[in-house]
Amino acid sequence: MRIYLIRHGETRLNAERILQTPETPLSDRGRDQAARLARHLEGHGIVRILSSDLARAVETARPLEATTGAACEFEPLLQERNFGDLRGVAYDDLETDPFAPGYEPPGGESEAAFHERVTKAWARCIEVAHGAGGALAVVTHGLVCRAVVSHHVKREPGAEAIDSPLRFRNTSFSVIEGPAPFRLTLLGCDDHLETSDNARGPA
Repeated sequence: MRIYLIRHGETRLNAERILQTPETPLSDRGRDQAARLARHLEGHGIVRILSSDLARAVETARPLEATTGAACEFEPLLQERNFGDLRGVAYDDLETDPFAPGYEPPGGESEAAFHERVTKAWARCIEVAHGAGGALAVVTHGLVCRAVVSHHVKREPGAEAIDSPLRFRNTSFSVIEGPAPFRLTLLGCDDHLETSDNARGPA
């Protein structure tokens, strides 16, 4: 069983370092990244796609769906952490670190609630992967990728070291092998991009 864990393409708010709103679409650069990712993963045996239903993830999943012919399903559990009233605010204008341990954003999702949701999302990914008959692509968001890699899989010897803070570039993908115990065999690969300088924040 193989799962490709993918972060969505770049958006304008990524580039401008603003906490994302749900309807944020991909930028031109993000759409190019998504197309490059789709071409790169064509022929990798992906037969199912499970994606967050937020706009930036949907736009990333569509080219992959087109190149692989895989059935695509949208799963709200894979949404990025909800930062509530902070969404749409630039990082430089924040009075506190929204990623600080235990911080609960006003009108948003606590860290504990977010991790509980990711646990349910990961269980759903495993369920779909079991019945896929091939590889599963999971298109989601930076903090979700970080939570899965940090708490739900074991790193194989030789996989890229996981440093803190753990960051995932736009359209980078990680490879997880199963069955349980699930093993991370590749972390944050972005070989499909011409440049590697595209980390724009975790959301």
